Amino acid sequence: MSDQYIYKELTGKVISAAIAVSSELKPGLDEKIYENALLLELLARGHKVDQQKQFPVFYRNNKIGLLIPDLIVDDTIIVDPKVVVSFNENHVAQMTGYLSITSLDLALLINFKFAKIKAKRVIRSLSAPSAHSVV
Repeated sequence: MSDQYIYKELTGKVISAAIAVSSELKPGLDEKIYENALLLELLARGHKVDQQKQFPVFYRNNKIGLLIPDLIVDDTIIVDPKVVVSFNENHVAQMTGYLSITSLDLALLINFKFAKIKAKRVIRSLSAPSAHSVV
């Protein structure tokens, strides 16, 4: 099985929850609104969700700041709701950094800009990070 398909079942459940949120709220709202709604939807579906969990960032053994991902689902996937025309390399780079700091293996960008959501998986691997669109 390739890295592209890690946590496939959980990814599908998160995307399903995002579709439910998008169907009810419709496109065009602020990212934080979708984040909060997705949190509630995932909790209602029985998932453990950390919102705005803080991770210390160190440089040469000195704490230099905090990393605060939007959502972490089941201690497994970082979920970052977006409202953008399209994902770009900055979004992927940001998730690559998040994966490095959190030691998680998968981030899921979800775009609520349009009626049909788009999602992109960003995978941390020992070689090079990769990104795959899934919806």
